[in-house]
Amino acid sequence: MDSKKIVITGGPGTGKTSIINELKHQNFYCFEEIIRTLTLEATKDSDSSTHVSNPIAFVNDPLDFNTRLLQGRLTQYKQAALVDDPIVFFDRGIPDVLAYMEYFNQPYSNEFLSVCNENKYSHVYLLPPWKSIYKTDTERFESFNEAVKIHDLLEQIYENLGYTIIEVPFGTIKERTNFIINSL
Repeated sequence: MDSKKIVITGGPGTGKTSIINELKHQNFYCFEEIIRTLTLEATKDSDSSTHVSNPIAFVNDPLDFNTRLLQGRLTQYKQAALVDDPIVFFDRGIPDVLAYMEYFNQPYSNEFLSVCNENKYSHVYLLPPWKSIYKTDTERFESFNEAVKIHDLLEQIYENLGYTIIEVPFGTIKERTNFIINSL
């Protein structure tokens, strides 16, 4: 089936996963964020007493980490073609990899750009930074100010790739989820 592929993106701690969980609760097909699993693997033997905002700091080969992340998101994108639902949601999209690489000053090849350009989403919903709900956890290392910078890069990358971004207003999880559903 040729489902609409919808990305829910934004900087860390903006409520993406909560919205994805609500969409799942409403019986929409959703692909979950995969970086948390990769980050947990990368940080399991690290010293958690020091603040490090970049999970890449915990891996021996940052390019390999980002390549695996890109491939994981590409796999999700391709799996969406097998889903028999008219709408499929993604907790982050393929271009998010580029935004984070930009943030951490990591070069990426044209292969990364090609994957983004060849696998387009139908709509992109961007959640703005929201200080009152922001918190760090065992897989989220960024400060709020870092999250704002990442948000800006996400917006820039998606726009550079030709997407029209729809910003999701603040509100309850239900209100934000309904905004997305109603705007489709």
